[in-house]
Amino acid sequence: MISRTKPHADTRLARFLQKRILELKPKTQGEIAFEAGFVNANVLAMIKSGATKLPVDRVPALAKALACDPAWLLRLALEQEPGDTTAAALMEIMGATVTRNEIAWLTEIRDASGNSDPSLTSRARSALRAIFGK
Repeated sequence: MISRTKPHADTRLARFLQKRILELKPKTQGEIAFEAGFVNANVLAMIKSGATKLPVDRVPALAKALACDPAWLLRLALEQEPGDTTAAALMEIMGATVTRNEIAWLTEIRDASGNSDPSLTSRARSALRAIFGK
């Protein structure tokens, strides 16, 4: 059930912020909010708790303050409101957003394969999933 006071509490963005802010210690939540350009540090706390959504125009600055990929943070921000037609249209137009980390993986795959465009075999899929404990 979605809480009326915290409708975005069970989103990947809220969970990501909770984890990422802890990872950045000793940097405080207030310092992160200030770096992201929030006038009131409580706004970041409200986004993290799910009480409010992350405004899309704040994604670049917050990504920089969190030292995370802005494409990833944008993806999480757009996912916050299921049924949001603007977000759905943007995600449909943009397709699969690729982060810097994912680009590094793709670059390594291309290099390791000699740029041969390898197909994803069941063996390769199993090896990749094993890396992530799946």
